[in-house]
Amino acid sequence: MSTHGVPRVSGEPPKSEQDRAKEARKIREYKSLIDAVQNDDLTNETLTLTSRLLTWNPEYYSIWNVRRRIVCHLLKEMTTSTQAEGPSTYRSDTSTEALSDLISNDLKFQLPLLRKFPKCYWIWNYRLWLLEGPSGTLPKTNQQRLWEQELSLAGKMLSLDSRNFNGWGYRRKVIAALERLSNGSDDHEQWLTESEFEYTTKMINTNLSNFSAWHNRSVLIPRLLNERRADRQARKKMLEEELELLQRALWAGDNDSSLWFYHQNLMCTFDPQYAARSMAPDLSHHERQTYVKAEIEKVHEMLEGAEDCKWIYQSLIQLNMLHKNLSGDTCHAIGQIIQWVETLNKIDPLRSGRWNDLLQKLRPQ
Repeated sequence: MSTHGVPRVSGEPPKSEQDRAKEARKIREYKSLIDAVQNDDLTNETLTLTSRLLTWNPEYYSIWNVRRRIVCHLLKEMTTSTQAEGPSTYRSDTSTEALSDLISNDLKFQLPLLRKFPKCYWIWNYRLWLLEGPSGTLPKTNQQRLWEQELSLAGKMLSLDSRNFNGWGYRRKVIAALERLSNGSDDHEQWLTESEFEYTTKMINTNLSNFSAWHNRSVLIPRLLNERRADRQARKKMLEEELELLQRALWAGDNDSSLWFYHQNLMCTFDPQYAARSMAPDLSHHERQTYVKAEIEKVHEMLEGAEDCKWIYQSLIQLNMLHKNLSGDTCHAIGQIIQWVETLNKIDPLRSGRWNDLLQKLRPQ
Protein backbone atom coordinates (compact mmCIF):
# COMPACT_ATOMS: atom_id res chain seq x y z
CA MET A 1 0.00 0.00 0.00
CA SER A 2 1.13 3.56 -0.69
CA THR A 3 -0.24 7.06 -0.31
CA HIS A 4 0.55 9.61 -3.05
CA GLY A 5 3.34 7.29 -4.21
CA VAL A 6 4.95 7.06 -0.76
CA PRO A 7 5.02 3.50 0.65
CA ARG A 8 3.30 3.08 4.01
CA VAL A 9 5.52 2.13 6.92
CA SER A 10 4.19 -0.83 8.89
CA GLY A 11 4.59 1.06 12.18
CA GLU A 12 7.13 2.48 14.59
CA PRO A 13 9.43 0.02 16.35
CA PRO A 14 8.58 -0.53 20.05
CA LYS A 15 10.08 2.10 22.37
CA SER A 16 12.71 1.22 24.91
CA GLU A 17 12.17 1.76 28.64
CA GLN A 18 14.54 4.73 28.48
CA ASP A 19 12.56 6.35 25.61
CA ARG A 20 9.26 5.87 27.47
CA ALA A 21 10.71 7.44 30.63
CA LYS A 22 12.00 10.41 28.62
CA GLU A 23 8.60 10.86 26.98
CA ALA A 24 6.84 10.69 30.36
CA ARG A 25 9.14 13.43 31.72
CA LYS A 26 8.33 15.66 28.74
CA ILE A 27 4.59 15.11 29.25
CA ARG A 28 4.87 16.01 32.95
CA GLU A 29 6.86 19.14 32.11
CA TYR A 30 4.36 20.09 29.40
CA LYS A 31 1.42 19.71 31.82
CA SER A 32 3.20 21.70 34.54
CA LEU A 33 3.84 24.49 32.01
CA ILE A 34 0.14 24.57 31.13
CA ASP A 35 -0.80 24.80 34.83
CA ALA A 36 1.70 27.62 35.38
CA VAL A 37 0.48 29.60 32.37
CA GLN A 38 -3.16 29.26 33.40
CA ASN A 39 -2.53 30.91 36.79
CA ASP A 40 -3.42 34.24 35.16
CA ASP A 41 -0.13 35.79 36.27
CA LEU A 42 0.48 38.46 33.60
CA THR A 43 4.25 38.86 34.06
CA ASN A 44 7.46 38.52 32.06
CA GLU A 45 8.03 35.16 33.76
CA THR A 46 4.70 33.85 32.43
CA LEU A 47 5.54 35.26 28.99
CA THR A 48 8.73 33.15 29.07
CA LEU A 49 6.67 30.08 30.02
CA THR A 50 4.33 30.65 27.04
CA SER A 51 7.43 30.84 24.82
CA ARG A 52 8.59 27.40 26.01
CA LEU A 53 5.11 25.95 25.59
CA LEU A 54 4.60 27.38 22.09
CA THR A 55 8.05 26.20 21.02
CA TRP A 56 6.83 22.67 21.76
CA ASN A 57 3.34 23.13 20.35
CA PRO A 58 2.58 26.27 18.27
CA GLU A 59 -0.87 24.85 17.40
CA TYR A 60 -2.02 25.46 21.00
CA TYR A 61 -3.97 28.58 20.02
CA SER A 62 -5.30 29.29 23.53
CA ILE A 63 -1.72 29.93 24.68
CA TRP A 64 -1.32 32.51 21.93
CA ASN A 65 -4.35 34.26 23.42
CA VAL A 66 -2.75 34.15 26.89
CA ARG A 67 0.36 35.67 25.33
CA ARG A 68 -1.73 38.48 23.83
CA ARG A 69 -3.15 39.32 27.27
CA ILE A 70 0.32 39.35 28.83
CA VAL A 71 1.73 41.63 26.11
CA CYS A 72 -1.21 44.05 26.46
CA HIS A 73 -0.73 44.11 30.26
CA LEU A 74 3.03 44.72 29.98
CA LEU A 75 2.49 47.52 27.46
CA LYS A 76 -0.01 49.16 29.79
CA GLU A 77 2.44 48.87 32.69
CA MET A 78 5.21 50.45 30.63
CA THR A 79 3.02 53.37 29.62
CA THR A 80 1.89 53.96 33.21
CA SER A 81 5.42 53.80 34.67
CA THR A 82 6.95 56.21 32.12
CA GLN A 83 4.18 58.74 32.77
CA ALA A 84 5.40 58.99 36.38
CA GLU A 85 8.98 59.76 35.30
CA GLY A 86 10.85 63.01 34.31
CA PRO A 87 10.17 65.48 31.49
CA SER A 88 7.75 64.54 28.71
CA THR A 89 10.48 64.22 26.03
CA TYR A 90 12.46 61.83 28.22
CA ARG A 91 9.31 59.88 29.06
CA SER A 92 8.41 59.59 25.38
CA ASP A 93 11.88 58.30 24.36
CA THR A 94 12.02 55.81 27.25
CA SER A 95 8.51 54.52 26.56
CA THR A 96 9.19 54.15 22.82
CA GLU A 97 12.41 52.24 23.44
CA ALA A 98 10.76 49.87 25.94
CA LEU A 99 7.79 49.23 23.63
CA SER A 100 10.09 48.66 20.64
CA ASP A 101 12.20 46.17 22.61
CA LEU A 102 9.15 44.20 23.75
CA ILE A 103 7.67 44.00 20.24
CA SER A 104 11.02 43.28 18.52
CA ASN A 105 11.87 40.50 20.98
CA ASP A 106 8.44 38.94 20.49
CA LEU A 107 8.85 39.06 16.70
CA LYS A 108 12.31 37.45 16.99
CA PHE A 109 10.91 34.67 19.19
CA GLN A 110 8.51 33.66 16.41
CA LEU A 111 11.14 33.36 13.65
CA PRO A 112 12.35 29.81 14.49
CA LEU A 113 8.70 28.73 14.80
CA LEU A 114 7.88 30.13 11.34
CA ARG A 115 10.86 28.27 9.85
CA LYS A 116 9.76 25.01 11.45
CA PHE A 117 5.98 25.47 11.05
CA PRO A 118 5.53 27.80 8.03
CA LYS A 119 1.87 26.83 7.57
CA CYS A 120 0.73 27.24 11.18
CA TYR A 121 -2.10 29.79 11.12
CA TRP A 122 -1.73 30.78 14.78
CA ILE A 123 1.85 32.03 14.38
CA TRP A 124 0.90 34.20 11.39
CA ASN A 125 -2.26 35.46 13.12
CA TYR A 126 -0.39 36.41 16.29
CA ARG A 127 2.41 38.10 14.35
CA LEU A 128 -0.09 40.17 12.40
CA TRP A 129 -1.93 41.09 15.62
CA LEU A 130 1.36 42.24 17.19
CA LEU A 131 2.19 44.46 14.22
CA GLU A 132 -1.29 45.89 13.68
CA GLY A 133 -2.15 46.34 17.37
CA PRO A 134 0.66 46.96 19.89
CA SER A 135 3.12 48.31 17.31
CA GLY A 136 0.49 50.90 16.33
CA THR A 137 1.40 52.80 19.53
CA LEU A 138 4.94 53.40 18.21
CA PRO A 139 5.99 56.46 16.16
CA LYS A 140 5.31 56.10 12.43
CA THR A 141 9.01 55.73 11.52
CA ASN A 142 9.35 52.81 13.95
CA GLN A 143 6.22 51.18 12.55
CA GLN A 144 7.48 51.57 8.99
CA ARG A 145 10.82 49.99 9.89
CA LEU A 146 9.04 46.97 11.43
CA TRP A 147 6.80 46.49 8.37
CA GLU A 148 9.78 46.80 6.00
CA GLN A 149 11.52 44.05 7.98
CA GLU A 150 8.36 41.96 7.57
CA LEU A 151 8.45 42.45 3.80
CA SER A 152 12.00 41.10 3.80
CA LEU A 153 10.88 38.16 5.97
CA ALA A 154 7.97 37.36 3.61
CA GLY A 155 10.43 37.33 0.70
CA LYS A 156 12.74 34.91 2.52
CA MET A 157 9.83 32.63 3.47
CA LEU A 158 8.61 32.51 -0.13
CA SER A 159 12.12 31.78 -1.39
CA LEU A 160 12.01 28.62 0.75
CA ASP A 161 8.47 27.66 -0.32
CA SER A 162 7.30 29.81 -3.24
CA ARG A 163 3.72 28.43 -3.09
CA ASN A 164 3.06 28.92 0.63
CA PHE A 165 -0.32 30.67 0.50
CA ASN A 166 0.07 31.85 4.12
CA GLY A 167 3.26 33.63 3.07
CA TRP A 168 1.58 35.22 0.03
CA GLY A 169 -1.44 36.35 2.06
CA TYR A 170 0.87 37.79 4.70
CA ARG A 171 2.91 39.61 2.05
CA ARG A 172 -0.24 41.30 0.70
CA LYS A 173 -1.10 42.51 4.21
CA VAL A 174 2.43 43.84 4.72
CA ILE A 175 2.22 45.80 1.45
CA ALA A 176 -1.18 47.21 2.48
CA ALA A 177 0.30 48.34 5.83
CA LEU A 178 3.26 50.03 4.12
CA GLU A 179 0.84 51.85 1.81
CA ARG A 180 -1.16 53.09 4.81
CA LEU A 181 2.04 54.42 6.38
CA SER A 182 3.15 56.19 3.18
CA ASN A 183 1.08 59.28 4.10
CA GLY A 184 -0.88 59.01 0.86
CA SER A 185 2.23 59.51 -1.29
CA ASP A 186 1.24 58.47 -4.83
CA ASP A 187 4.89 57.98 -5.83
CA HIS A 188 5.57 55.61 -2.93
CA GLU A 189 2.37 53.62 -3.56
CA GLN A 190 3.18 53.30 -7.27
CA TRP A 191 6.71 52.17 -6.40
CA LEU A 192 5.22 49.44 -4.17
CA THR A 193 2.82 48.30 -6.91
CA GLU A 194 5.59 48.26 -9.53
CA SER A 195 7.96 46.35 -7.24
CA GLU A 196 5.27 43.78 -6.35
CA PHE A 197 4.46 43.30 -10.04
CA GLU A 198 8.16 42.67 -10.75
CA TYR A 199 8.22 40.27 -7.80
CA THR A 200 5.38 38.18 -9.30
CA THR A 201 7.32 38.02 -12.59
CA LYS A 202 10.41 36.80 -10.73
CA MET A 203 8.43 34.13 -8.83
CA ILE A 204 6.62 32.95 -11.97
CA ASN A 205 9.93 32.63 -13.83
CA THR A 206 11.24 30.58 -10.90
CA ASN A 207 8.19 28.29 -10.82
CA LEU A 208 5.41 28.49 -13.40
CA SER A 209 3.07 26.46 -11.19
CA ASN A 210 2.66 29.24 -8.63
CA PHE A 211 -1.05 29.93 -8.30
CA SER A 212 -0.53 32.69 -5.70
CA ALA A 213 1.91 34.58 -7.93
CA TRP A 214 -0.50 34.46 -10.89
CA HIS A 215 -3.37 35.54 -8.62
CA ASN A 216 -1.35 38.47 -7.25
CA ARG A 217 -0.51 39.45 -10.81
CA SER A 218 -4.18 39.52 -11.83
CA VAL A 219 -4.95 41.86 -8.90
CA LEU A 220 -1.94 44.12 -9.47
CA ILE A 221 -2.23 44.74 -13.22
CA PRO A 222 -5.45 46.86 -13.23
CA ARG A 223 -4.08 48.90 -10.34
CA LEU A 224 -0.68 49.27 -11.99
CA LEU A 225 -2.26 50.55 -15.20
CA ASN A 226 -4.40 53.04 -13.29
CA GLU A 227 -1.39 54.34 -11.35
CA ARG A 228 0.56 54.70 -14.60
CA ARG A 229 -2.46 56.54 -16.07
CA ALA A 230 -2.17 54.14 -19.00
CA ASP A 231 -4.01 55.04 -22.19
CA ARG A 232 -5.80 52.63 -24.52
CA GLN A 233 -2.64 51.66 -26.41
CA ALA A 234 -0.63 51.04 -23.23
CA ARG A 235 -3.41 48.77 -21.94
CA LYS A 236 -3.48 46.81 -25.19
CA LYS A 237 0.30 46.45 -25.03
CA MET A 238 0.09 45.09 -21.47
CA LEU A 239 -2.64 42.65 -22.53
CA GLU A 240 -0.58 41.35 -25.45
CA GLU A 241 2.50 40.96 -23.26
CA GLU A 242 0.49 38.94 -20.73
CA LEU A 243 -0.99 36.75 -23.48
CA GLU A 244 2.51 36.09 -24.83
CA LEU A 245 3.92 35.31 -21.37
CA LEU A 246 1.06 32.92 -20.66
CA GLN A 247 1.31 31.25 -24.07
CA ARG A 248 4.97 30.39 -23.42
CA ALA A 249 4.06 29.07 -19.97
CA LEU A 250 1.22 26.90 -21.33
CA TRP A 251 3.50 25.25 -23.87
CA ALA A 252 5.83 24.36 -21.00
CA GLY A 253 3.08 23.03 -18.71
CA ASP A 254 -0.23 22.36 -20.46
CA ASN A 255 -1.58 20.37 -17.49
CA ASP A 256 -0.93 23.11 -14.94
CA SER A 257 -4.26 24.32 -13.53
CA SER A 258 -2.81 27.60 -12.21
CA LEU A 259 -1.91 28.63 -15.78
CA TRP A 260 -5.36 27.82 -17.11
CA PHE A 261 -7.06 29.76 -14.31
CA TYR A 262 -4.97 32.80 -15.23
CA HIS A 263 -5.87 32.17 -18.88
CA GLN A 264 -9.56 32.26 -17.92
CA ASN A 265 -8.95 35.53 -16.12
CA LEU A 266 -7.37 37.07 -19.23
CA MET A 267 -10.20 35.83 -21.45
CA CYS A 268 -12.65 37.86 -19.32
CA THR A 269 -11.12 40.91 -21.06
CA PHE A 270 -12.96 39.86 -24.22
CA ASP A 271 -16.29 39.05 -22.56
CA PRO A 272 -18.62 42.10 -22.56
CA GLN A 273 -20.07 40.86 -19.26
CA TYR A 274 -16.72 41.29 -17.42
CA ALA A 275 -14.68 43.59 -19.70
CA ALA A 276 -15.39 46.77 -17.71
CA ARG A 277 -13.34 45.39 -14.79
CA SER A 278 -10.49 44.07 -16.95
CA MET A 279 -7.11 45.57 -17.86
CA ALA A 280 -8.37 46.70 -21.30
CA PRO A 281 -12.03 47.72 -20.93
CA ASP A 282 -12.14 49.88 -24.10
CA LEU A 283 -11.52 47.22 -26.75
CA SER A 284 -13.88 47.44 -29.70
CA HIS A 285 -16.27 44.58 -30.50
CA HIS A 286 -14.20 43.72 -33.57
CA GLU A 287 -10.96 43.67 -31.53
CA ARG A 288 -12.49 41.27 -29.01
CA GLN A 289 -13.57 38.91 -31.78
CA THR A 290 -10.10 39.05 -33.34
CA TYR A 291 -8.35 38.26 -30.04
CA VAL A 292 -10.73 35.37 -29.26
CA LYS A 293 -10.30 33.86 -32.73
CA ALA A 294 -6.50 34.04 -32.36
CA GLU A 295 -6.70 32.36 -28.93
CA ILE A 296 -8.85 29.55 -30.33
CA GLU A 297 -6.19 28.84 -32.96
CA LYS A 298 -3.36 28.89 -30.39
CA VAL A 299 -5.15 26.60 -27.93
CA HIS A 300 -6.31 24.23 -30.68
CA GLU A 301 -2.69 23.89 -31.80
CA MET A 302 -1.82 22.65 -28.31
CA LEU A 303 -4.12 19.62 -28.71
CA GLU A 304 -1.58 17.80 -30.85
CA GLY A 305 0.24 15.42 -28.52
CA ALA A 306 -1.92 16.43 -25.55
CA GLU A 307 -5.22 14.75 -26.43
CA ASP A 308 -5.77 13.70 -22.80
CA CYS A 309 -5.44 17.23 -21.33
CA LYS A 310 -8.87 18.25 -20.06
CA TRP A 311 -7.83 21.91 -19.63
CA ILE A 312 -7.33 22.36 -23.38
CA TYR A 313 -10.81 21.03 -24.15
CA GLN A 314 -12.38 23.20 -21.45
CA SER A 315 -10.64 26.28 -22.81
CA LEU A 316 -11.68 25.49 -26.39
CA ILE A 317 -15.30 25.09 -25.30
CA GLN A 318 -15.30 28.38 -23.37
CA LEU A 319 -13.53 30.29 -26.15
CA ASN A 320 -15.84 29.00 -28.87
CA MET A 321 -18.92 29.77 -26.77
CA LEU A 322 -17.57 33.30 -26.26
CA HIS A 323 -16.88 33.66 -29.99
CA LYS A 324 -20.43 32.45 -30.70
CA ASN A 325 -21.86 35.14 -28.40
CA LEU A 326 -19.65 37.88 -29.87
CA SER A 327 -20.41 36.97 -33.49
CA GLY A 328 -24.10 36.30 -32.94
CA ASP A 329 -23.76 33.04 -34.89
CA THR A 330 -25.89 30.61 -32.86
CA CYS A 331 -24.65 27.64 -34.90
CA HIS A 332 -20.94 28.49 -34.54
CA ALA A 333 -18.91 25.27 -34.02
CA ILE A 334 -21.74 23.60 -32.04
CA GLY A 335 -20.94 20.18 -33.51
CA GLN A 336 -17.26 20.53 -32.60
CA ILE A 337 -18.10 21.80 -29.10
CA ILE A 338 -20.34 18.75 -28.52
CA GLN A 339 -17.46 16.45 -29.55
CA TRP A 340 -15.13 18.17 -27.08
CA VAL A 341 -17.67 17.82 -24.26
CA GLU A 342 -18.08 14.11 -25.08
CA THR A 343 -14.28 13.74 -24.91
CA LEU A 344 -14.28 15.47 -21.51
CA ASN A 345 -16.91 13.00 -20.35
CA LYS A 346 -14.45 10.19 -21.07
CA ILE A 347 -11.22 11.71 -19.74
CA ASP A 348 -12.79 13.51 -16.77
CA PRO A 349 -15.43 11.05 -15.43
CA LEU A 350 -15.46 12.60 -11.94
CA ARG A 351 -17.32 15.57 -13.47
CA SER A 352 -19.57 13.57 -15.76
CA GLY A 353 -22.66 15.23 -14.26
CA ARG A 354 -21.35 18.63 -15.32
CA TRP A 355 -20.53 17.47 -18.86
CA ASN A 356 -23.86 15.64 -19.30
CA ASP A 357 -25.70 18.77 -18.18
CA LEU A 358 -23.75 20.85 -20.73
CA LEU A 359 -24.50 18.30 -23.47
CA GLN A 360 -28.23 18.59 -22.77
CA LYS A 361 -28.03 22.36 -23.20
CA LEU A 362 -26.03 22.12 -26.43
CA ARG A 363 -28.02 19.42 -28.21
CA PRO A 364 -31.20 20.53 -29.97
CA GLN A 365 -34.32 19.35 -28.17
